Amino acid sequence: MANEKTLSIIKPNSTLDNNIGNIISIFEKNGLRISAARFAKLSKEKAEGFYIEHKERPFFGELVTFMTSGPVMIMVLEGDNAVAKNRELMGATNPANAAPGTIRKLYAKSVGENSVHGSDSVTSAEREIAYFFEKNDVVNRF
Repeated sequence: MANEKTLSIIKPNSTLDNNIGNIISIFEKNGLRISAARFAKLSKEKAEGFYIEHKERPFFGELVTFMTSGPVMIMVLEGDNAVAKNRELMGATNPANAAPGTIRKLYAKSVGENSVHGSDSVTSAEREIAYFFEKNDVVNRF
């Protein structure tokens, strides 16, 4: 198994609904550890920069508006195959299609307000972590 780091964001609907602890508990019970965390209110510029690859998609404006609508919890998760494990725990983007017990099945309100973001690859994780954290912010446990 590969020890990896991945980025996770608990989105505004879940922070405002007081589900941060519930979501972190799911990560921890499934072998992922937090090596950096930051509670933040994203600016429009920061959200647009983070989601830049979606700029030409029709949902981009709505996504930026949602991600700036309230506080988010930004975390670096680490563990064996962290990227795949996090994606498994999140469940399908559309909560209607998410497996029972997954974060999105439990806490998402819609496809747009789907509770959490997770890196989709190791390469994306490295880029996303660097976007939100300085190298010294992330604790290396390996």
